[in-house]
This record gives sequence, structure tokens and C-alpha cells, in this order.
Amino acid sequence: MALPPDPLAVLGVRLGHAFGDPALLLQALTHRSYANEHPESRDNEALAFLGDAVLQLVVTERLWQAAPGDPVGVLTPRRAEIVSGAALARCAAGLELGALLRLGRGEAQQGGQAKESVLATALEAVLGVLYLDGGLPVARRVVASLSLW
Repeated sequence: MALPPDPLAVLGVRLGHAFGDPALLLQALTHRSYANEHPESRDNEALAFLGDAVLQLVVTERLWQAAPGDPVGVLTPRRAEIVSGAALARCAAGLELGALLRLGRGEAQQGGQAKESVLATALEAVLGVLYLDGGLPVARRVVASLSLW
């Protein structure tokens, strides 16, 4: 099956989800440097805030289900490792998210599409959109499919 040519649709195929609001997904892929240069655009930071909370919940839930008797002192560092910026950036790179990002000129010239913090924030923002678009069931399914584990 050939991937659709629309980059947003490509991301949907990669994540196994048809996004209902392309504008919201585009916002998730918009770095603040781009929004600063294009005042009509909104950056992804608020969506990343939501996505971070969703990710924390889903990962915590999965860890607790896998080992409900493990002490918090064991579960907490494991969760921190799974949701770390480095792990999120690797996952985002595997999804080729960097190529889909809207970056300002300076950020793009500095290699922003490959920066750990930029990729991690974008992935969190996409997770925020998934949650808004499909609720917790969709977020759970997609997080489970990511290469975070």
C-alpha cells in the first residue's frame, strides 16, 4: 500500500489514526519559532502540555498493570526513562516527525528538525491531538504502538 502524498495523512498512516482536525495536527507540528515568524499560526506548546499529561497517564497505567505490586520507587524511574526527552526524540525520529515540522528560519538552519527537545515536544503535541481527537482509548493504542517500550 502506497502512502498518501499529504504529509499529515502520512503521519496518520504511521500512527494508525485518521485525524479529524488537520488544523489541530498542523498546530502540533508548529514550533514556536515558526509561530513567531507567522503570527497567524499557533505553536504546539499547549498541545505538548496536554500530550505530556496523557503520556504520563498512559505509561503509568501500563506500568502499574504490568507490575501492580512493584513499589513506587521502582515504577517512577522506569516511567521517567520511558517518557524522557531522549526516548521521545528517538520515537519521533522513527516516525520521521522532523521532516513534518514547521520551523522558523533560524531554527531550521540550526537543525531544529533533529533536535531532541524539538522532536520530543512535537511528539507530545501530537499525542495531545490524538487525545483530543479520539480520547483516551486512541491515546492508549497509539502509545502502546510507539517504540518507547
